[in-house]
Amino acid sequence: MKKRFTEEQIIRMLKEQENGKKAADIVRENNVSEQTFYRWKSKYGGLDVSEAKRLKQLEDENRRLKVSVNTSAQIPSVPEGSTQAAWVRSVAIW
Repeated sequence: MKKRFTEEQIIRMLKEQENGKKAADIVRENNVSEQTFYRWKSKYGGLDVSEAKRLKQLEDENRRLKVSVNTSAQIPSVPEGSTQAAWVRSVAIW
């Protein structure tokens, strides 16, 4: 999914509002909805560019780890003390 705005651009818009510019003017100039602007504000409000980039890295890492955990949880392992062939037959019957 391609995003139209980078973290730097989003934070610049939020800083404009912090400096006194009206949110309505900012969203009109940048052609975004007010809902999007306020969602960005709740997510990136008060962050610097470097902090926002770090947040994105952590979110990506968390997403990858969740996928990894879900994938490994779905792969059954052979119970200890049984042969793999017997275990495969019992799973296939089930």
